[in-house]
Amino acid sequence: MQDAVTTISTRDASGVMPGRVASRLRSVWRNIFPFIVVGVLWEIIAVSGVFPARLFPSIETVAHTFFTLTANGILPHHAIETLIRLLSGFALAAVFGVGIGILMGRSRLAEDIFLPLVSICAPIPGLAYTPLFLLWFGLGSFSSILLVGFVSAFPIIFNSWTGVKAVKEIWVRSAHSMGADDRRMFTHVILPGALPYILTGLRLGLAQAWRVLVAVEMLAAVPWGLGWLIFGARKFLNTDAMLAGIVVIAIIGLLLEKLVFQKIENYTVVRWGMVAA
Repeated sequence: MQDAVTTISTRDASGVMPGRVASRLRSVWRNIFPFIVVGVLWEIIAVSGVFPARLFPSIETVAHTFFTLTANGILPHHAIETLIRLLSGFALAAVFGVGIGILMGRSRLAEDIFLPLVSICAPIPGLAYTPLFLLWFGLGSFSSILLVGFVSAFPIIFNSWTGVKAVKEIWVRSAHSMGADDRRMFTHVILPGALPYILTGLRLGLAQAWRVLVAVEMLAAVPWGLGWLIFGARKFLNTDAMLAGIVVIAIIGLLLEKLVFQKIENYTVVRWGMVAA
C-alpha cells in the first residue's frame, strides 16, 4: 500500500514539474521575444546601409563599446553619478508627493490650497523649469536634484490624492462602527486602500524623473552622468557610446521596477488580494 502511494505521489510530482518548467519557459520566451524582433530589425537596417555605419552601428559594435566603457570604469562612473542624482531627487519627490497627496485627500482645506497650484504646474514640461532652477541654484548636481524632485512630485501627488479619494466609503464606515480611531483608520484602511494608486504614482514619477534628469545633465554642466555622456558623444558622432548610455538607463529602470516596485507590490497589495499577481 505504501509503495502504491509513493508511486502515485512520484507520478504526480513528475507531472507537475514539467508543467511548471514549461510555463516558466513560455513566460521567459514572451519576455525576450520583443527584444529578439527589435534586434533582428536593427541588424537588418544596420547591414542594409540605409544609414551610415557611424550613425546606425550594429548591435555587435554597440555591445563592444558597452563592454569596453564598462571595463574602463567610465560607464559605471557615469551610471553611479546619475543614479545618485536620480534617487536623491526621487526620494524628495516621494516623501513630499505622497505626503501632500494624502493630506489633500484627507483635508478639504489642503485640497483647496494645493490642487490649483498642482493643476497649473503639472502640465508644464520639466525642461521649461530648467533655466529657472539653473539660475536660482547654479550649475551642478544640486540644481539637478531639486529639479528632478520638483518635476517628478506632480504625478505622485495626483495619484496619492486620487487613491485616498477612491477608498470605499463602506470600508471607512465599517472601521468606524468597529471603534477604529483616526490612527488605525489611516494605517488599516486609508493607506492600504490608496496604496495601489500611490505605487502607480511612484512609477510615473520615476519615469518623469528619468526624462528630466537625463535632459538636465546635458545642460547643468555636471562633469559626470549618463545624460552628459550621451550629449558629449553626440558631438563626436559616437552613436555607439550614446546607445551604450541608453542601454544603461534601460537596465537601471528595469532593475528598479523588478527589485523595488514589484517587491513592494507583491508584499503589500498583491498579498492583500487587492490586485492580481
